[in-house]
Amino acid sequence: MSAQQTFSSVGSSGAPGSRGNRPGSAAKPLRWAADAVAMMREGARVRLDYSTQSLWRVDRMIEEIRREGAPYAAVEGALRGFGAYGGEVVVRWAGGEWVESDGGYWVRTWDGRFWDPFDEARRCYTGDGSLRLLCHDAMPSG
Repeated sequence: MSAQQTFSSVGSSGAPGSRGNRPGSAAKPLRWAADAVAMMREGARVRLDYSTQSLWRVDRMIEEIRREGAPYAAVEGALRGFGAYGGEVVVRWAGGEWVESDGGYWVRTWDGRFWDPFDEARRCYTGDGSLRLLCHDAMPSG
């Protein structure tokens, strides 16, 4: 199955880091991230576990979609899911939280910085971004 076929059918796993009680602003990004995990597991047979290492797989999958020439409109939902997944990895591993502002979702890390994993997923699709590097930069030692 091609990456484009896999991602045209966007619909949890146990994961490191505590999800605990989350603010209401986390509900949609968590659902989108879970959809991306399910999509990758069912469509591409790739397991995502919310680890920082799993972002390599996500970046590679986005790159494959781009190389196949999938139109943005066809993969927009998948990119949103990948962005949410990348943001959730940052939340779990860099001590962040989801914040809703002006109709968009951001991750605020322990040091007060804001990150836009959705934009990073779109940039990855155009060849200019990396969710793995966003996570690395957001980490306390990054």
